Amino acid sequence: MIAITGFGAISAAGGNVAETLDAFSLAKRNAGEVTLFDTSLRYPVFEAKHIPDEFFLEGRRTLSLALIAVDEALRSAGLGDDLSGLRVGVCLGTTVACQLNDIDFYKAYRDSGSAPMSPVDRYLKGNIAEYISRRFKAQGPSLTVVNACSSGTDAIGVALSWLNNGLCDIAIAGGADELNRVPLCGFGSLGIMSMDLCAPFDRDRKGLNLGEGAGVVVLETNESAQKRGVISDLYLMGYGSSGDAYHLTAPHPEGAGLRISIKKALADAGIGHREVSFVNAHGTATPDNDLVEGNVLADVFGKDLKMLSTKGFTGHTLGAAGGLEAVFAAVGLREGWIPANAGFENKDDAIPLIPVREKTAIDGRYAVSTSLAFGGNNAAIVIGRI
Repeated sequence: MIAITGFGAISAAGGNVAETLDAFSLAKRNAGEVTLFDTSLRYPVFEAKHIPDEFFLEGRRTLSLALIAVDEALRSAGLGDDLSGLRVGVCLGTTVACQLNDIDFYKAYRDSGSAPMSPVDRYLKGNIAEYISRRFKAQGPSLTVVNACSSGTDAIGVALSWLNNGLCDIAIAGGADELNRVPLCGFGSLGIMSMDLCAPFDRDRKGLNLGEGAGVVVLETNESAQKRGVISDLYLMGYGSSGDAYHLTAPHPEGAGLRISIKKALADAGIGHREVSFVNAHGTATPDNDLVEGNVLADVFGKDLKMLSTKGFTGHTLGAAGGLEAVFAAVGLREGWIPANAGFENKDDAIPLIPVREKTAIDGRYAVSTSLAFGGNNAAIVIGRI
């Protein structure tokens, strides 16, 4: 088993884990129109409203978000900002990173034949894992995972493999993504955005809302944690991934890849489905995702499963989603409760499960977090409280 010794989070729900828990407890949804860039699209979005000056990086918002979450995670793990004396790996997922902020560059070059080179420099320095590794002087492997909306979960899975195979003793893992014009327009053109606040698993769901943020966990071998005198009650127990090989943007109608991913994660953790106390579902509030995911979860875990999507509080944060939701699953186990599935009102008769409708007590030892992504990517992790 690999210990989770720290975690950090920033999203529209809060600038850190404590603020996020307050928003969850109060069922507070911080959504509104886009303010970060000019757009004629009026979809509601979930923006992270406050980035402290010490973390602000001009034109590199994803790195700023990642830096905030990593800083909180390291502090909660009892680690400082200089990791040079430790074998620390960095594996972070993203989709936008800082590499889609070059529209103005292309426009200027097209119109005039020349353009300032600052966007190119920003692009070259936008590798999120490399940036964090350099910033904190980490002496271990570094990898940025770009695997659509399962990126954050897959990054955690890669870090788990590193630790189990002795490539490092500690790993910073998760995901980060900023709200950006390109995915806003892209998801809008696919017709899967909602003009209303998203309603995961609801009968009348109309689509997703985009969000932004970062979620990071510090993973550590037991030997490393003991050497540092750190005791943790949370562990990353297992990981599974599988591809649908079905469609570029739609999930397999029977959730073939998701089902395999969950079963792999449970087998990796060495537990049965009846031992899982709740599932933090991907739950984007799109008709196809929720239908497929809801049916797979009911089939694997039974119709009495406690489950929810936290995207009603954060929006869909793309590559950050798996990282944030891993943090939320871990915190839910430690705190002994999960929030209401924000936005849910009416049961969909085509989905056997009903998400939790109020703040709900949790008394089990294991939680599962799932991610589904474009390209047929599916991933799941198991987190345990020992």
